[in-house]
Amino acid sequence: MLITSPHNPRISKLRELHTTRGRKKSGLFLMEGPHLLEALLDADMLPQEVYYQPELLQRTAKGRALLTRLLHTPGLSGDRLGDRLIEVSERVIEALGDVQTSQGVVSVLPLDAFWPARLHARRSPSVQRPVLLILDGVADPGNMGTILRTALAADVYEVLLTANCVDCYSPKVVRAAAGAHVSLPVEVNLPWPAIRQKVAAHCANVPRVLLAEAGSPRMYYE
Repeated sequence: MLITSPHNPRISKLRELHTTRGRKKSGLFLMEGPHLLEALLDADMLPQEVYYQPELLQRTAKGRALLTRLLHTPGLSGDRLGDRLIEVSERVIEALGDVQTSQGVVSVLPLDAFWPARLHARRSPSVQRPVLLILDGVADPGNMGTILRTALAADVYEVLLTANCVDCYSPKVVRAAAGAHVSLPVEVNLPWPAIRQKVAAHCANVPRVLLAEAGSPRMYYE
């Protein structure tokens, strides 16, 4: 399948995923760029769909390697080629993406594949992760993404977001998080009573909660 028009109904529907309302309505979100797709494939998480522009991917060695991998990934390629792996024109990939210069690939993911329980099940049980991270009032997408990326590197057990935070599945947050969504469990839109319950259950009266100051990627340990 080749889609050449940004006005194609399928593409128009996907562009709605740039909004929080569109993501909630469809239960889907976007991951843009080769690095994030590689992170998904390395974790054996197949996107629901992959839209790719071969000429753009072939401009770099990594892009060429990823294109070859896509065309030979079971579940994406083979008999179902065209169902989940869709070639598009440069105009279409630019319309789907959120960056000024597209790197040639946009993945479509179901939100429920990133439910905390599912990500916890994928993490190694042998690694000790005693810390919870609570975020409240973090409105800047870049800061949110930076915090999530740092939390993954610090082996945070789980991130708890209040309703005052930016949507962690917005394209700018996903891009800034640089693949953290693939492995880091995040609970969203939690009221404070639910957060207190989770802290009490996880910490067992031992103070080990990270609090992030709104508008800043810095973290504090208490």
